[in-house]
Order: sequence, then C-alpha cells, then structure tokens
Amino acid sequence: MSRISYLQQVSQDEAGAAAARPVVASYPDYAGAQRAMDHLADDEFPVDRTAIVGTDLRMVETVLGRLTLARATGAGAGTGAWFGLLVGLLLSLFVDGGASVLLTILSGVFYGALFGAVFGFAGQAMTGGQRDFASRNRIVAAHYDVVADQEVAEDAKNRLIKLGWRES
Repeated sequence: MSRISYLQQVSQDEAGAAAARPVVASYPDYAGAQRAMDHLADDEFPVDRTAIVGTDLRMVETVLGRLTLARATGAGAGTGAWFGLLVGLLLSLFVDGGASVLLTILSGVFYGALFGAVFGFAGQAMTGGQRDFASRNRIVAAHYDVVADQEVAEDAKNRLIKLGWRES
C-alpha cells in the first residue's frame, strides 16, 4: 500500500469514526463550536475524546479585486523585498560590522524587490488574461457538530449545559 493510499484510508477511517460518535452540541459557525470545546478543555474534560465535525461543506472563493500587470508587479516587488530582507539579514552575519552590514541588508531588499517585480510581471503576463482577478479560497460548512466518544458524550453535554453552552 502506498503512503498516499494509506493516508487516505486513515483519513476515511477517522472521518467515519467521528461521524459515528453522538452529537453533543451543534453550532451554526466554527467559532461557536470552538468556544464550546475551549470551555470543555477549561473544565478539564478529556477533549482528546471529542471532535468538531463540519457538515455540508462547500468551497467559497471571495474575489478581492482586479489583478492588473501593475498590481501583480507591485505584489511581486513587496514579496521579493521581504525575501531580500531575510537574505540580507542572513548575509550580514558574515560581514564585518559598520556600514557594510547596512549596505548588505539594503542590497538584499533592493535586489529582492527588483527580481520579485520582474517575476510578478512575467507571471501575470504569461496568464494571457485568463485570470485577471485576485481571490481567496476557503472551505465552510453549513453547521458544526461537537461530537464525543459514546462513554463521555453525556458528561460533555451536561458540562456544556452547566457552563451555559447549549445547542444553537
């Protein structure tokens, strides 16, 4: 069995095991389920016997704006400058002190921004107008269930009720 198929099987087994556990509470958003789990942990409940299960998953792509050549070039320059700063700081460890340290760091930032801008421009130009927008992807669920092992499910439900956390 290959490593990938083994990991897929383990993942499927874990998903099946989590789905078979009794539901302790349900929440319309992840933050609610996370707060409930945090309260259980604070109450010294064995949270390693619980899980948060999101159901009815969907992918939401939020469009952030139009992506022009100028914007791609600027974003590439910014990313390159940060990388150049890191390289400049690392190289400055091997330079005799004084102005040469500052020059090494500034050179790293400059060349990083320059190469980042070139690669940002080239990368956007090579798309040929196929994807002229920037976006962010995330996976969201319709609701989130806090589930627990059969042996501790009733205790978890009672603790959440005692703490004032009830199903939403």
